[in-house]
Amino acid sequence: MCVILACAAYQMQAYRQNKGAFQGTGGYMTEKNMTMRELPDSEKPYEKVEKYGAGVLSDAELLAVILRTGTKKERAVELARRLLTILPGKNIAGLFQITMEELLEVKGIGRVKAIELLSLTELVKRMLRSKIPKEEIICDDPQKVAQYFMVSMRYLETEVVKLLVLDGKNRISKEMDLAVGTFDSAPAAPREIFYYALKHKAVSILLLHNHPSGEPAPSREDFYLTKRVIESGNLIGIPLVDHIIIGDNCYVSFKESGYM
Repeated sequence: MCVILACAAYQMQAYRQNKGAFQGTGGYMTEKNMTMRELPDSEKPYEKVEKYGAGVLSDAELLAVILRTGTKKERAVELARRLLTILPGKNIAGLFQITMEELLEVKGIGRVKAIELLSLTELVKRMLRSKIPKEEIICDDPQKVAQYFMVSMRYLETEVVKLLVLDGKNRISKEMDLAVGTFDSAPAAPREIFYYALKHKAVSILLLHNHPSGEPAPSREDFYLTKRVIESGNLIGIPLVDHIIIGDNCYVSFKESGYM
């Protein structure tokens, strides 16, 4: 959300610098799309930010600042409200889940707007993840590992299995997606896991995957995969230090829970 507020400030500056463009036929008013300039002052996001601060804006108004223009029949704020009803979960967090293709299907969202929205969500993810630099994560602390990957994995709509290749100090030397599955499964074979572990000279490894349902309780398949990877790792000499399942702002660590 901090990035959205920052973008609001940036758009405010652009508004001041291009005021004539808003009033004329060029600039942002392409194809005579309806803009926020046509709203009463009390309802204009830019003026509200100037007077009260960006924190007073609704989700739709914040999105409207990013979108800038609407369609021929609706203003940017109205387009933003409609977009919120289309997003997964019908709220602003759905921006973390929506794809470029899905955004382009929304009337009023073209290539540029879609790229801006996706870039905005990526900035938010990076800002949140920057609180814990990856190079400082010691992978014997499940909470820190889960917190770092929570931002990018909790909103995924399909299961993704990640392999973390660790060095001798339990730090991440390589991160990769091993499998992308369906809503409730993502197959990953020990052979594939240890192929990459050996290729990247792993001292040890850590597995992560998400549960799109938001409930991180391990399934029977999760226990089976973990058991096979532990056994294979012991034979090869590359131990599995943990298997962490990411849910909706919660997680389960096999090591922490005593499952391994």
